[in-house]
Amino acid sequence: MADKEATVYVVDLGSSMGDCHNGRTESDLDWSMRYVWDKITTTVAASRKTWTVGVVGVRTDETDNPLQEDEEGYEHISVLQELGPMNLTSLRSLRTLIKPSDTEIGDPISAIVVAIDMIEKFTRKLKYKRKIILVTDGEAPVDPDDIDDISAKIKDCGIELVVLGVDFDDAEYGFKEEDKSSQKRTNEGLLKELADKCDGLYGTMAEAISELEIPRIKPFRPYKTYEGELTLGNPQEHKDAMSISVERYFKTHKATIPPASRVVFSNEPGPSQAAEGDEMEGVEPTGQFAAVKNARTYKVNDPEAPGGKRDVEFESLAKGFEYGRTAVHISESEYNITKIETTKSFTILGFIHQEKYEPFFNMGEACQTIPQKFNDAAALKLSSFIHSLQELGSYAVARIVTKDGKEPALILLAPHIEPEFECLYDVPLPFAEDVRNYQFPPLDKVITVTGNIKYEDHRLLPSKELSEAMDDYVDAMDISTWAKDEEGNRTQEYAAVEDVFCPPLHRINQVIRHRAIYPDQTLPPVAPILLKYSNPPEDLMIKAKTKLEDLIEEAKVKKVPPKAKGRREKGHKPQPISGLDVDALLSQPQNKRKKIDPDNAIPEFKQMVECANEEDEIEDAAKQMGAVIRSLITNSLGDSGYDRAIENIGVLRDTTIKWEVPAFYNSFLRDLKKRLLSGELGGDRRELWWQMKGARAALGLIDKSVSEYSDVTPEEAAEFFRK
Repeated sequence: MADKEATVYVVDLGSSMGDCHNGRTESDLDWSMRYVWDKITTTVAASRKTWTVGVVGVRTDETDNPLQEDEEGYEHISVLQELGPMNLTSLRSLRTLIKPSDTEIGDPISAIVVAIDMIEKFTRKLKYKRKIILVTDGEAPVDPDDIDDISAKIKDCGIELVVLGVDFDDAEYGFKEEDKSSQKRTNEGLLKELADKCDGLYGTMAEAISELEIPRIKPFRPYKTYEGELTLGNPQEHKDAMSISVERYFKTHKATIPPASRVVFSNEPGPSQAAEGDEMEGVEPTGQFAAVKNARTYKVNDPEAPGGKRDVEFESLAKGFEYGRTAVHISESEYNITKIETTKSFTILGFIHQEKYEPFFNMGEACQTIPQKFNDAAALKLSSFIHSLQELGSYAVARIVTKDGKEPALILLAPHIEPEFECLYDVPLPFAEDVRNYQFPPLDKVITVTGNIKYEDHRLLPSKELSEAMDDYVDAMDISTWAKDEEGNRTQEYAAVEDVFCPPLHRINQVIRHRAIYPDQTLPPVAPILLKYSNPPEDLMIKAKTKLEDLIEEAKVKKVPPKAKGRREKGHKPQPISGLDVDALLSQPQNKRKKIDPDNAIPEFKQMVECANEEDEIEDAAKQMGAVIRSLITNSLGDSGYDRAIENIGVLRDTTIKWEVPAFYNSFLRDLKKRLLSGELGGDRRELWWQMKGARAALGLIDKSVSEYSDVTPEEAAEFFRK
């Protein structure tokens, strides 16, 4: 059952709350409402009917509360929002009521009594988390006569009282207001006394607002993924087999970013005009949006039907699994037979030493297994098993099926022991098909072409001095003890898991809350705490700067010239780092290439273009590359040469874009299309044309959006593949 909460916000709306103080550019009321709106919008976003909210205004122009007729002292107190569930519509209605009044009188303590009455009537004797939050600047007269009775009533009802004052003095936070009025100083003392007597919280609004930027982690109830027996052996066949009653819960589970529903803006005056059944699923109906529903149709080719296609019902569809370029049909009855029949189980298959387990085998989210609640025998058995694993330095490999019919999974069980808690942590293990084995050259040795193995004195191996410089730099950038403790000493871990928040998740939540309250205002900037760990700490980088400079010097790091964009004029080509004049060497008559070898087309084509002095030479290279591509297609046995042809086409396209001569490629591609579709290049090559259509973004005509030197419009480029 979900937690029930009843929270009443008592907001001071007196005329003094409309003023600005202590250098702020917004009124005290708007500044204080940052905190209130943040809390209320968090409740609205949770969309829980058991989380209820009420709002009481004090120092209002009118009087509207249930106690005004029975007793005196409740003037200028109004119930702005009755205690109950909150939604976006009521939130925006409430926002229109929150504004400074023309009144200077109204007792905040009497408003607390009204809030107590609201909570008591709404919650009765049911199990609720009851809370009252008072927001005031302390400038209104306060009657202190019944503080003892009120504090006793608050404690008797189990209500948590939070008093937040605008510019209230707070020694712990380090804030003190100068030139404070005597009325405010007296009221601060009375409100603090009330909070202390009912074991409530008292603080300054500045501290509360400063903490709003710290993301709040959503509390989760434990989710049980498995409840049953953990076995070693078969207890039904062997009396000595182990069987322990356990429960398994998530330990880590990826937090999801709030999804967006598809809606459309509506010009209708209100939701009442919507037809019955047109409400948006999961979206609160408002007059601003109209319902959006998806409709899907299924069609098959039918020459006799109008338009050549015929609609079919969903019920007539069958499953077809891709097999090469065709589909293999499996009926529903046969499909059920192919599924592996499994029963709910949690069985240990074997054990492995901890040092033999590879960390990259961890496949996903972790869970924890604990003994069944209120089962002392299970707790004793599991504790013995956990301690045995710990003493032997081993892990257990288990097979788990969480429900009947679900796919089995292999998991690794690791022991975890704390003074007051013991459990088995587990992570999923891969099957053979899940592992990717790639061969990479070793980093600690070099194998030469003659078969010799070198461990040092090679340009691809680090020297002893370079290794030491790298070690020093890594040590200098160590963040394991870089954060400061309360005494200012660097003993705490920097970027601990509990301090690192997911930027996309909390940013979108921040934006949603802001837009819900202020639909027309610009979005707020990203909270600094979300960007704190985007870069290394600056003071650490300053500390490690000398080590980095030593590393750069030992590694002989040199700046690489930026890659040139566009056509380079002769005489302005960047010089290579080696200092050799490569262009001069290649430009010599004996080295200058005049014809592209089809077996080495791409490197030689690029070399010809790089060494070209005139545009005619680039055009000649493009024509030769086009001839090579046509030859690859013509001589292709089936589709064996299509991949090389497509690769060469892509290189030709990229090169003509780089050298600002898109007309050469566009002319080639138009000619290639004509030849492909007419069958001039070795027969029916339409399959290659379909492959090129699938990669139109990388192989299509070069239009003006790609190169300003093109005379092809984006519309013409899109139409090129449609015809």
